[in-house]
Amino acid sequence: MQKPGMSGYTSAALRQQLYRRSLLVVVLSQIFGGAGLAAGVTVGALLAQDMLGTDRYAGMPAALLTLGSAASAFLVGRLSQRCGRRLGLSAGFLAGGIGALGVAASAVAHNIWLLFISLLIYGAGTSTNLQARYAGTDLAKPNQRATAISIAMMATTFGAVAGPNLVDATGRFALSVGVPALGGPFLLAGAAFIAAGLVLFILLRPDPFLVASSLEAPLGKGQSEQAGGTVGGQAAHKRKLIVGATVMILTQIVMIALMTMTPVHMIHHGYGLGEVGVVISIHIGAMYLPSLVTGILVDKIGRIAMSYAAGAVLLAAGVLAALAPAESMAALIIALALLGIGWNLGLISGTAIIVDATTPATRAKTQGKIDVLIALAGASGGALSGMVVAQSSYAVLSLGGAILSLLLIPVGLWSRKGAAKE
Repeated sequence: MQKPGMSGYTSAALRQQLYRRSLLVVVLSQIFGGAGLAAGVTVGALLAQDMLGTDRYAGMPAALLTLGSAASAFLVGRLSQRCGRRLGLSAGFLAGGIGALGVAASAVAHNIWLLFISLLIYGAGTSTNLQARYAGTDLAKPNQRATAISIAMMATTFGAVAGPNLVDATGRFALSVGVPALGGPFLLAGAAFIAAGLVLFILLRPDPFLVASSLEAPLGKGQSEQAGGTVGGQAAHKRKLIVGATVMILTQIVMIALMTMTPVHMIHHGYGLGEVGVVISIHIGAMYLPSLVTGILVDKIGRIAMSYAAGAVLLAAGVLAALAPAESMAALIIALALLGIGWNLGLISGTAIIVDATTPATRAKTQGKIDVLIALAGASGGALSGMVVAQSSYAVLSLGGAILSLLLIPVGLWSRKGAAKE
């Protein structure tokens, strides 16, 4: 049987078949991508601390890679809008892989400027790993979108949890090839990001975004945008974009700030790299593993209700991290697990709101712009976290994150109030 062209997927059965196939390819790429992003999270701050000789700028790696992630999110979004997800996402992953290898090289040369430049490029991999969640939604039905997002994110769990637990093993391998131990996880990240990019480049055919765009084109602008063509519809779509972006930005700031400084906090209190790896791997697992349940709940219960849940869980995480005794690894594990779950709830509910508010005509570039804001928010959280801890304490940083998470409540109320007026 001859394969249909871009315009040949008008059949609901063929469209669902391509949706499932595209989601499977995204899942495979996310397994590799998850292993790539774990390196910066686990040892990025420790590598900077070692090379700079001070804690004050330990948050710089998170800030730099999220700044790089911001720039690449914009570029990947634009490239995806013009050329499709396949080229946009594979280019982002390949750039991230090159950046990760550059970080390892900077550890060998003990060159701080090479470290900073490489972290910026490495950020392309982390932002692309996040943007890949959108690829699974391009051909999804409205009541499948959050579930599709969650399936893609859940796949990240396998690599993301394995990465931090391989800190010691990759460190030993790095030493055996003349690279400092802290550069080892970045060697793994380089290989993982490049593998993710190749998977998408080779297998994501036909491109789901291009197919979705070709299916929308014959409908005409008025029909495809539906209520978005009226003044009231445009206002509703704009409100959804603001709400979705704000939910993700707030959860990103809180998560990045606490996650960045937890390894430094642990090292200061006598924990080893292996113990740091365990805590961070559980945190990353909590960021992604609940995704399948989260996606179903977001589709069934509603986007705003789940954003409230995100605020409540992040609040609990911040309070527990602030009050937990430093010597209690169990308390830190629970706090960081809650931090990951809260981020998961906020990201999936916020992403679903954004997908609902856009059409293929502008979807990829709008998603890219919003991910820029999310990355900049993370950069701010990462950069300020080290300064806050240096001037006060980890407990103060944790309580600040808890207070910030409460802002999700008025954001949700504003959204419901606007929807009620319409």
